[in-house]
Amino acid sequence: MKSKTSITLSREVLAALDRSRGKAENRSRLIEKALREYLTRQARAEREKKDRDILDRNAAFLNDEAEDVLSYQVKK
Repeated sequence: MKSKTSITLSREVLAALDRSRGKAENRSRLIEKALREYLTRQARAEREKKDRDILDRNAAFLNDEAEDVLSYQVKK
C-alpha cells in the first residue's frame, strides 16, 4: 500500500533527479528506489558492524584457536 507524503528538495537535487530519471520513470518511483537502496545499505552496514563487534570481542579466543589448528598442520 502506498502513502502520500511531501518532501522538500533543493533545486539542484530536483534538477539532477529529473535529468537522471528518463522519460519512463516518474519522480516518486525513482525516489522510492533510491531510498530502498539506501536503507538496504544501511541495514547491511549495521549487520556488518554487529559482526565486527562480535569478532572483536572474541578475537583473542579465535586467534588462539587458529594458532592451535595451524600447529597441527605446519611444522615449526
